[in-house]
Amino acid sequence: MIVHPQFDPVAIHLGPLAIHWYGLMYLLGFGLFLLLGNYRIRQGHAFLTSKLLDDLLMYGVLGVVIGGRLGEVLFYEPGYYFSHPAEIFMVWKGGMSFHGGFLGVLVGMALFARKQQRSFWELTDFIAPLVPLGLAAGRIGNFINGELWGRVASPELPWAMLFPQARANDLAEGQTSSDLLNMLMQYGALPRHPSQLYEFLLEGIALFAVLWIYSSKPRARGQVSAVFLIGYGLARFVSEFFRNPDAGIFGHSYTISMGQWLSLPMIIIGVLLLLFFGKRQPR
Repeated sequence: MIVHPQFDPVAIHLGPLAIHWYGLMYLLGFGLFLLLGNYRIRQGHAFLTSKLLDDLLMYGVLGVVIGGRLGEVLFYEPGYYFSHPAEIFMVWKGGMSFHGGFLGVLVGMALFARKQQRSFWELTDFIAPLVPLGLAAGRIGNFINGELWGRVASPELPWAMLFPQARANDLAEGQTSSDLLNMLMQYGALPRHPSQLYEFLLEGIALFAVLWIYSSKPRARGQVSAVFLIGYGLARFVSEFFRNPDAGIFGHSYTISMGQWLSLPMIIIGVLLLLFFGKRQPR
């Protein structure tokens, strides 16, 4: 049975300063955004300049951090954070919601588009293909930290993995059936899906390939953004079947998780936008 490697979450120690792998993954994601964005600018895919791209990234970073944190607070653990309001600002302790960060980025893009007097959809069509590799980097950060592990898997699955960080969950789930209890006694932990890697492949690599190819040809304004909504929503919805569900404002469910509830509107809105914008002529 494969055991999670138990990486040190701190990548670099510089005296009292500790640089975490997860922070480096964020930096990698932002760096890939700039690299791919400048490439698209050189290919004539945008009205932006390199300087405007730098400004756009700052709006996006603020949206990710503020929106991601508020999403965690409001969607997943409102009771805890409202009882401990000071911890809302302790971002370094972890706890960021993609869907909250996504909404934060949309607000940032709307403000940037208004400032530059450009179409909001033109802007989101440009950035949509730049996002998935950043998401992929984030999922690698999750895997390094040994967090957001998957649901219990068959021990016969070749890549099933034991996560020591999931010990409390293993003990609780091991009491729910004799089969799980036997696995727990045999392996000392429950074999689980490495769902972070599934999300890395689906939300990151696969979604990037789809959007990069789709956006390489002329499309009606808004269509690339619509495909992003559909693609991410579907990728997240599917991967949640393998990820240990998080408790959220709708409770803790193995049938439809909080991540799936939040992804459904993305899929529905994406389909409606694709149909709406599909009536227009490609740019």
